[in-house]
Amino acid sequence: MGAMQGESPAVARRRVRLALRRDRQGTGLSQGEVARNLGWSLSKMQRIETGEVTVSGSDLRALLDMYGVTDRDQIDRLLEDSRISRRERWWTAPEYREHLTPGLLQLLQFEAEATTIRVYQPHLIPGMLQTPAVADSVMNWWDENQTGPGRQVRYDVRMLRQQRIIDGDDPPVYLLILDESVIRRNLGGAAVMAEQLEALAAMASRPNVHLRIVALDEGGIVGMVGPFTILSLADDDPDDAVLYRESDIRDSLIHEVDQVRRYRGIFERVWTTVAYQEPASLRLINAQAAVLRSSLDQQR
Repeated sequence: MGAMQGESPAVARRRVRLALRRDRQGTGLSQGEVARNLGWSLSKMQRIETGEVTVSGSDLRALLDMYGVTDRDQIDRLLEDSRISRRERWWTAPEYREHLTPGLLQLLQFEAEATTIRVYQPHLIPGMLQTPAVADSVMNWWDENQTGPGRQVRYDVRMLRQQRIIDGDDPPVYLLILDESVIRRNLGGAAVMAEQLEALAAMASRPNVHLRIVALDEGGIVGMVGPFTILSLADDDPDDAVLYRESDIRDSLIHEVDQVRRYRGIFERVWTTVAYQEPASLRLINAQAAVLRSSLDQQR
């Protein structure tokens, strides 16, 4: 698989937009006032501050000059971040970009910088924790005829994410909440699911991985929220985080502080007051794997 090169554009772009918004707010100027003073449209200002577009070096200098930013080190850092944010080829192989959504490409970049990753999944074991056989079952359901580069890319991405987040030398803390129904579903049959649960238990025993399960009786209401991932980029600043949402037809990274806080609050409530503690959760997983193994023995 093509490796990632240098720092990620998505993370650099986020630093630029947050710094520009902070500096503007420090002057008391509105987005509209800045746009009028620079002869820009309001939509251009809004897109810069939301991270929808990159900012050129000349536009960045114009903004910093208007905000009265004179610190040379700060200016140089932002100019470098602006340059990185405009770099399109973060992946070495272009065929990877062809088969991954923009949201997933950004997610991979933020995962590389995250210190803590919080995942809630009410339906399936997260892709990067799936065994190849379970991943096959999931992919076959959506498109049983899918073969070739697209399918291989998805496998490669799972491998890369698992290597970095679970097996890496300096991995982030990974907190996972699963609905109990996830471990009760026999994706691919008893043998496949037993193998998956055993692999999940092994990964949950790693020092950086923490897993808790929401009981079936509790999971119905929580599950209405849908799956989500929160990626924290600094442990000392809870607001330095992004939210990833995914559905069957679209995915996206959400930067708005209020939305990230809301989902962080949901996660913390479920983690601390609703879900089983980690030892009990691990026992549930191992017990279900044993049930499946026993059913296979009885069929012999």
